[in-house]
Amino acid sequence: MLEDLIPRSADMVLLITGMALFLGWGVGRLAQKIKIPQVVGHIVLGVILGTSVLGVLNRQTLDSLVFINFLALGFIGFDIGGELSLRGLRKLGRPILWISILEALGAFLLVTIAIYVYTRKLYLALIFGALSSATAPAATVDVLREYQASGPLTTTLFAVVGIDDGLAIAIYAFAAFFAKILLSGAETVNYAKVILLPFAEILGALAMGFVIGLLLLLLVRKITSRATILIFVIGSVLVTTGLANLLNLSLILANMAVGMTIINLPRYGRPDLFEVARGITPPLFILFFVLVGARLDIAKLASLGVIGLLYVIFRTAGKQSGTYVGARIGKAPNAVSRYLGLCLFSQAGVAIGLSIETALEFGVPEFGTAGLELGAMAITVIAATTLIFQLIGPPCTRYAVIKAGEAQVVKKK
Repeated sequence: MLEDLIPRSADMVLLITGMALFLGWGVGRLAQKIKIPQVVGHIVLGVILGTSVLGVLNRQTLDSLVFINFLALGFIGFDIGGELSLRGLRKLGRPILWISILEALGAFLLVTIAIYVYTRKLYLALIFGALSSATAPAATVDVLREYQASGPLTTTLFAVVGIDDGLAIAIYAFAAFFAKILLSGAETVNYAKVILLPFAEILGALAMGFVIGLLLLLLVRKITSRATILIFVIGSVLVTTGLANLLNLSLILANMAVGMTIINLPRYGRPDLFEVARGITPPLFILFFVLVGARLDIAKLASLGVIGLLYVIFRTAGKQSGTYVGARIGKAPNAVSRYLGLCLFSQAGVAIGLSIETALEFGVPEFGTAGLELGAMAITVIAATTLIFQLIGPPCTRYAVIKAGEAQVVKKK
């Protein structure tokens, strides 16, 4: 393998990273031309360059670039927060909340039960259940824009994918806490602590994000220079991410709170901060997804095949059934109850980000070999199933908006 021929000095790591970025851009363009999401191309490129094939991005190099994972996760959370306007959420009404809650919980419960029945490992089932609750908004939104979709289904879909990842992060915080208790082998469990600590972790991350977001707004309130704003935004994401790691809080949730603070404070709101931030995230996300693919251990896919299959089947069933029940309870229009579930299959940034967070949180001596295996399994299964969901998700969304009569481009044709 090429891995044996390439030394891993700092300059070589920089060279490989630069080449991965160029190749990632090229593969992304190719993916667009053949009508598949760019993230699929980036992950496939990572697989080819990674430990499973060429070994150019080997373990040593991946460890050297771990800061990219942290930074990308921070910006993913920051970007999600920017989509969660409280004023907008209040306008969405009852159906949106019911659908958002039940589609996330539906996937969580069905995947958790299915994997527990198969493995008899509750900590493993809880983590995969939590990971299954996230939906990737990017590919879905791309389809809606491509077909100029508008109507009740489209409006509801925009709202649900905006709320969904926040719910997924909260579900993951609880699941990870219980999984840590199970893996640590504690003989006695303080149930008050079990119930309260996840709330404390979530509230702690939200509070920290609010404070940092408020400070960021105060610092940039009179600044118009995009370069200066970019400095403060990057600095805030780095500080939030570093503090979250030091305090054992969810870095995605904390950065999401920063974004929510910026978008929701009426006197100081600065939506332009998100526009500036998006100027640097494309290369960051290319590297992030290439590195995700590089960590994919193809050799383990055969042994993880049943878990992966259960994950795909029951995540799909959970999203569909949860959406349908939520729409019926919330008295949503028929187009929403019939077709919205088809639009929620895509899986990417947050699920992958949380799988990496799983590897980082559980791959420590405290949780032993089981923790290391859980982290590796999470990355492998989520990366592999992301390929599946990112391939089937956009076509399903296209089918749904056309059947609902909301695809304006198709109507014109």
